[in-house]
Amino acid sequence: MNRFDPQSIYAGYEERVAVENAAFMRKVYLIMAVGLAVTGATALAVAATPALTQLIFTNPLVFYGLLGIELIMVWTFASVARRVSALTAGAMLLAYAIVNGLTLSIVFLLYTKSSIASTFFVTGGTFAAMSAYGYATKKDLSGLGHFAMMGLIGLLIASLVNLVLGSPLLHWLTTFVGVIVFTCLIAYDTQKIKQLNVIGNEGTDEDHKEALHGALILYLDFVNLFLYMLRLLGNRRT
Repeated sequence: MNRFDPQSIYAGYEERVAVENAAFMRKVYLIMAVGLAVTGATALAVAATPALTQLIFTNPLVFYGLLGIELIMVWTFASVARRVSALTAGAMLLAYAIVNGLTLSIVFLLYTKSSIASTFFVTGGTFAAMSAYGYATKKDLSGLGHFAMMGLIGLLIASLVNLVLGSPLLHWLTTFVGVIVFTCLIAYDTQKIKQLNVIGNEGTDEDHKEALHGALILYLDFVNLFLYMLRLLGNRRT
């Protein structure tokens, strides 16, 4: 006679959750990687086209207009994505990756390609380690996330102030703080994305949109960490 075994039922549920979370995070990482590849390819193409670099970087209206469009796309993505199909949300993310590539092409004009490549690999290794920690740890990283968000606010204020002051000391201070903040955010955001995954809706439109949203968050963490790392490790063109 079969006996009711709560422990085996709970173990089975935990296994199902682990499998679905793993599949979901693989999807998140894949989308993020595609976004980074599109951004990198766009940036390379623009940097190799003098007419485009001149249009973007000699015309403040165009450059700051693109930055404004990026901010609007990021801030509205979550709310808009909830109301549209996953295919449309994916197209929105792809469009953002392209626009971001237009402005990020400046790094190929400022830094050598070899230092960009080496910094990218260092950033990738740091991202992989911190994201793996955020995924695997049983410790609640909310405290780390709150610390990183407070640091991010301070970083934004200090960066705006330094636009006026032009202080080398403040520049390097914000660089080190930026590296610390986004390194922490990678672990925190990975854990948050994993926890927000809805178990049981794998393969649905909502599941795809959740993955797109999570991919955008980690994409932003990666890009920002890369830019701050580049300040430290990049070799400027002479």
